[in-house]
Amino acid sequence: MDETVSEFFRRTILKIPMTEMMTILKTWNFLSENQLQTVNFRQRKESLVQDLVLLCEENRASLKDAALLDIIYTQFHRHQKVWDVFQMSKGPGEDIDLFDMEQFKSSFKKILKRALKNVTVSFRDAEENAVWIRIAWGTQYRKPNQYKPAYVVYYSQTPYAFTSSSQLKSNLPLLGQALTIASKHHQIVKMDLRSRYLDSLKAIVFKQYNQTFETHNSTTPLQERSLGLDINMDSRIIHENKIEKERVQRVTQEIFGDYPQPRLEFAQYKLETKFKSDLNGGILAEREEPLRCLVKFSSPHLLEALKSLAPAGIADAPLSPLLTCIPNKGMNYFKIRDK
Repeated sequence: MDETVSEFFRRTILKIPMTEMMTILKTWNFLSENQLQTVNFRQRKESLVQDLVLLCEENRASLKDAALLDIIYTQFHRHQKVWDVFQMSKGPGEDIDLFDMEQFKSSFKKILKRALKNVTVSFRDAEENAVWIRIAWGTQYRKPNQYKPAYVVYYSQTPYAFTSSSQLKSNLPLLGQALTIASKHHQIVKMDLRSRYLDSLKAIVFKQYNQTFETHNSTTPLQERSLGLDINMDSRIIHENKIEKERVQRVTQEIFGDYPQPRLEFAQYKLETKFKSDLNGGILAEREEPLRCLVKFSSPHLLEALKSLAPAGIADAPLSPLLTCIPNKGMNYFKIRDK
C-alpha cells in the first residue's frame, strides 16, 4: 500500500466519530473480527487510527477498499452534504427495458473513463435497489482528488438520481450523460429541489410523504382535542373560537395531512415583474428591465413550521398555495414572472 492510499485511509478513519467507529468498520467488513479485537478502541484517536491503518496495510488494502470505507462513512453522514435531484425521461415511444445493475455500473464507469482518463469510480449497493456511486474527479493532467468526491444515489428502474453538490460544475454534463445512457433514458434535467435530507427528497419525488407511518393524535376526534380555551370566557366567544379553531385544524389537515412532513431547510422565491402604474412618466415607468426580488424562507424543518403557522394563529388558513405546493410540485426553488 503506497503512501497516497495510506494517507487516504488515515484521513478517512480520522473523520469517523469514536462512537461510530466499530459500527462503520464492521459494516465495511474489510478487517476481520479477530483483527478488530486486537485493537484498543479506548486509546487516543491518533494512535487508534495508526493501528487501524497498519491493519489495512497487512491486508494489502487498495484504493478501492478506501473508497468503499468513505462511501459507508458518507451513508452514515449523508446530511452533511447538500443533495440535488435529477429527473430522467424516455424518448417518445420508448419502452421500459429490463434493468441489470451490473450492466449499469459497467456502462456508467466506461462512459466516464472514456471521456476522462483520470477519474475514480466506486459503487456500493444499498437498500431499495439503490446504488451509491462515488466519483473522484481528476483532469487530463491531474490525478483524481480523493478528498473532494461527488456522490450519486440512483434507484434502479426509476427516473431519479440524487447528487451531492460538486465544486466541479464543468463535469455535470458528463455525469448527466453517463447516468442517462447507463440507465437507458433519453434525457436528464435538474429539478428545482435541494436539501441536506436525502430521505426527504426521496419521499417527495417518489410521493411517499403521505404514508401514515407515524400519526399525531390522528385517532382522537377533532372535537376532543384541547383547544386551549379560557373557561372564564364568555360562552359565545368560546363557541366562535372553537368553530374557528376546528376550521383551521381541518383545513391544515386537508393540506398537510396528519403525518410527518419531509424535511427541507428552505424555500426560495424569485420574483420578476414589470413596473405598472396608471400615472404617466416616472423613472420606473421607463425602465426596460423587470424589477427583481428574492424571498427565502428558512427553518430547520420548513414544512413542519409552515404546517404549524395557522394553528398557532400566526397566519390565516389556508396558507398561500406557493407555500403549500412544495411537496406536490417537488420544488423548493420558484421563479414567479408576469403572465
